[in-house]
Amino acid sequence: MDTDAYRAVRSASWDRLDELAKTRRLTGAQIDELVRLYHASSRDLSVIRTSAPDPGIVSRLSISVAGARARLTGTENFSWTGIVRFVTLTLPLAFYRVASFTVAFALVFTVIATAYGWAFYHSPALQSTVGTPSELRSYAEEAFTAYYTNYPSPDFAAQVWTNNAFIAAIMVASGITGVGPILVGYTNAVGIGQAGAILALHHHLDVFFLSILPHGMLELTAVFVAGGAGLRLCWAWISPGDRSRAAALAEAGRTLAIVAFGLVFVLGLSGAIEGFVTGSNLPVQVKLTLGFAAFAAYWAYTLILGRRAVALGHSGDLSEDDAGYRALEEIAAERTDYSRASASSASSTTIPSRTG
Repeated sequence: MDTDAYRAVRSASWDRLDELAKTRRLTGAQIDELVRLYHASSRDLSVIRTSAPDPGIVSRLSISVAGARARLTGTENFSWTGIVRFVTLTLPLAFYRVASFTVAFALVFTVIATAYGWAFYHSPALQSTVGTPSELRSYAEEAFTAYYTNYPSPDFAAQVWTNNAFIAAIMVASGITGVGPILVGYTNAVGIGQAGAILALHHHLDVFFLSILPHGMLELTAVFVAGGAGLRLCWAWISPGDRSRAAALAEAGRTLAIVAFGLVFVLGLSGAIEGFVTGSNLPVQVKLTLGFAAFAAYWAYTLILGRRAVALGHSGDLSEDDAGYRALEEIAAERTDYSRASASSASSTTIPSRTG
């Protein structure tokens, strides 16, 4: 593709796009023209990137397209309407789209934790790898519960939030491999199974569950969501369906980014419960009620609002303009249009040939 020739044919439209984007007040006809030129220039940018990615033209046209988009959309993305739309449609739909992977991850996690806890409970050899009988007893009777009261509540909540966010981030970042989420999930499942077994050995299994459940219902849900979302990205690479592998990965990756953002707030809430509720002097019934309420609120938010978003026809993905996706058929058609325009222009105008 001769990018100099393409630029000669299309530069007038690009210049006009820049002019309209910088115009302070636009008439109705000018707004229509700006929209038309914006879409045409976006297609030009896609064609150039695909066929002959000249850095100079790509940079120049990217700036023009971005400027036109900003002129057309204004501050809508940062309005209260945009925030409400994200909270009530985009985020719950992203959680909903990974719900099946979340549940599958949770089931496997629970099986591993239970199996390892059972094996640890019945294996003195495994117990000896962790500590002496007196050390295990000290952990069951003192250290386990002291963990929740050793630090001031605000500091402990922040520490828990940071630690859990780090675990979730590893699962999200390593999702494409398929191995990262599994390894992190396995390690945490073994740790929980082992802790439960140690307390069961010393007849404190009730303490284990009463200490874990208030914050753990939501905290573990967030871990399951992170692991499930990461595995969904890997599955998009393995089985892209009727889309190209690149398109499937791009869509799953954008969903993963939305999920990761939402988990910041989910983990923040679970950290607050662990810091201010789990180790507090509140009645056990109140602790469990608060923990279950947070857990139920997450799933109600995901299932009710997520299904509603699907029913309204939302895909949960970005628009073609924002996502940068272009179908190959459209690009092929654009190349045909360009060839016709170039041939027509060449018959009446001398176009400088590319040199160098």
